Amino acid sequence: MFKYSQKYSVICLLICGAVANSASAQDLDGTKVLAELGDAKAQLLLGTMYDYGLGVPEDDRKALTWYREAAEQGYADAQLSLGFMYEYGSGVPEDDGEAVRWYREAAEQGHAIAQSSLGIKYAKGEGVSEDDAEAVKWYLKSAEQGYAQAQYDLGFQYATGEGVPEDDRESMKWFRKAAEQGMAAAQYKLGANYANGYGVNQNLIFSYQWLSLSAVQRDPDAQKAIKIVADLMTPDQIIEAQELSSICFSNNYIGCD
Repeated sequence: MFKYSQKYSVICLLICGAVANSASAQDLDGTKVLAELGDAKAQLLLGTMYDYGLGVPEDDRKALTWYREAAEQGYADAQLSLGFMYEYGSGVPEDDGEAVRWYREAAEQGHAIAQSSLGIKYAKGEGVSEDDAEAVKWYLKSAEQGYAQAQYDLGFQYATGEGVPEDDRESMKWFRKAAEQGMAAAQYKLGANYANGYGVNQNLIFSYQWLSLSAVQRDPDAQKAIKIVADLMTPDQIIEAQELSSICFSNNYIGCD
C-alpha cells in the first residue's frame, strides 16, 4: 500500500478502497472489457489494481499502460498516477520532465494532490527550473482545497521567505490547518513555534500540547523537542498541557489553542 512513499500513498488511500470494493463486486474480465472499450474509469481501476496488486499480480508495466489510456482521455486521477510512475520509475524509466507534464495536466483540472506535487517539483527544480514563486502558486491552489501536505509546504515557504515575503503569522496559519488534519510534522511546527514565539505569543503549555500530539505519532523532531520544553515547565504546567492534549485529540485537533 505504501509503494511509492508515505507522502504520496494518499492517492492509494483515496482510490484503492474504492478499487477493492469494485473488484469484489465486478470480475476482472468485466473490468478489462470496459477498459478495452475505452471507459476511463475502468482503465484507472485496472491500472490501480495492477499497480498495487489488488486482486491481480502486481505489474508496473500493465499499470502504466492502463493509466496512460485513461490519462490521455483527460482523467485527472489517472494523470496523477501516471506522473507518480514517471517520478518513481515504476514500469518506465524515471523521468521528472514527464512526471511534471502529467502533474500539470491534472493540476490544471483542479486536482489538489497534483497541484501539490507540481509545487514540490518547482520548489526542488526537478523536471522544471526551480521557481519558488511558482511553487507557492500551486501549493496555494492545493492548500485552499484542504490538502494537508500543501498546507504544510505553504507554511514552510512563508516561514523561510521562499517565493513569498517571510511571514511567521501566515506560516502559523497554514501549519495550523495541516495540524488540525492530524499531520504530525505540522503539529511539530506548531509546537516549536509556540516554544520560540514565532508568529504567536510564546506559550510553553500550547507548545507541549502540540509536541505531545506529534510525538505520539512518532515524529522524531517532536520527540526530541518535547523533552527540552518540559525542562522549562513546572509540573503543574505539564499536567495542564497533558490534559489539553487529551482534549485536543478527542476533538480531532480542532480548537486546541
